[in-house]
Amino acid sequence: MSTQTIDAGTAAERRPGSERGTAGKWLWLTVAASMFAAAWGGNEFTPLLVMYRLDHGYSPVMVDFFLFAYVVGIVPALLLGGPLSDRLGRRPIMLPAPIIAIAGSTLLAFGADSAAALILGRILCGIALGIGMAVGGSWVKELSTQPWDSTASEGAGARRAAMSLTAGFALGAGAAGILAQWAPLPSVLAYVLHIAITVLAAMALWRAPETRPAQAKSDRRRLIDDLKIPSAGHRRFLYVVVPLAPWVFGAASVAYAVIPALMTGHSGDAPVAFSALLCMVALTCGFAIQSLGRKIDTDRSARGAVVALVFLVVGMAGAALVASTLTVAIAIVAAAILGCGYGMALVSGLLEIQRIAGPDDLAGLTAVFYSITYIGFAVPALLAMLSESIPALSYTVTLLFGSAAAAACLILILFKSRSHLPSA
Repeated sequence: MSTQTIDAGTAAERRPGSERGTAGKWLWLTVAASMFAAAWGGNEFTPLLVMYRLDHGYSPVMVDFFLFAYVVGIVPALLLGGPLSDRLGRRPIMLPAPIIAIAGSTLLAFGADSAAALILGRILCGIALGIGMAVGGSWVKELSTQPWDSTASEGAGARRAAMSLTAGFALGAGAAGILAQWAPLPSVLAYVLHIAITVLAAMALWRAPETRPAQAKSDRRRLIDDLKIPSAGHRRFLYVVVPLAPWVFGAASVAYAVIPALMTGHSGDAPVAFSALLCMVALTCGFAIQSLGRKIDTDRSARGAVVALVFLVVGMAGAALVASTLTVAIAIVAAAILGCGYGMALVSGLLEIQRIAGPDDLAGLTAVFYSITYIGFAVPALLAMLSESIPALSYTVTLLFGSAAAAACLILILFKSRSHLPSA
């Protein structure tokens, strides 16, 4: 983005109705690039779970714990990053994220045989992703509205943020799986690629304009007060968003962690590449359905959340069928259905959040939403522990229970679909 464009934007800030809205319509990409890179770093590890189990001797439970470990970094970064960016501005909180992501990938690249290094690397990648999701998502939303972008449609910010994340999740997983399966240095090369991408994204982020200037010290409340999110008590959030949120990454983790683990001995001579394929299938379907989110979602009901949960009920049942048949074709179809559920749940949840949140707690409520979504990453470790400790609770049984649980959430949201609408 040229200095000329940014200067035009600054001038337009003093003259409402000037050309800033047109000239700045691509500014959101300067932030979305870092969200994309953070998501790439968060999910590049996923298809390598099979490699760490087969080539480095880690147990299934430990491998799934590695997957979940980055939630330890994500949740604090989400809960603190959003309110801090409302207080101090988007730039000072978001700019360190690429540096943290690079540190995480460096540890992962050189710590394949150290559980401690893998866990710490995952936590750092989680911190970077948490900042990107909470702060970057709010920043993209603001750059997708007046006066920065007068051409964007309503809800464009939520879709752009969701699609940036999903594209990073998908391409990061696909590239990592291909490199680990067929390239030299399988435990290293994927992370080196991520570091290079993150450096480029950081250069773009440096040019992004601030959309929320820091509050004057005299106007600041205590930090503990800023961490309070009043709209998290909104009944629409409690009855529609909360039942939906854990299924976002619950669906994704089943598609690209549980199913690949089940199929390890039944996917030919390239189990890591097959794991990457399932990631790509799930996330490509998630990306595709997000582009339709505006047409499916409506502010008059919870139609978007209902559609998401229908996919999830069917997808979890499909995963149970995979566990009982161990068939490649069924695994791919189940991953695709779960991917549609993930994508629709993510974008409809974000759209609900943007309708519920007030101007001063958008980032905070977005952080709360994402924190709840990451509960879903506990699913693979939970299923692995249950199947090892209680033989009667096979993957088929527990995944069918998951389908029933999704159906229960669907029924609840159907009852509350038109209740407590923010517009009312």
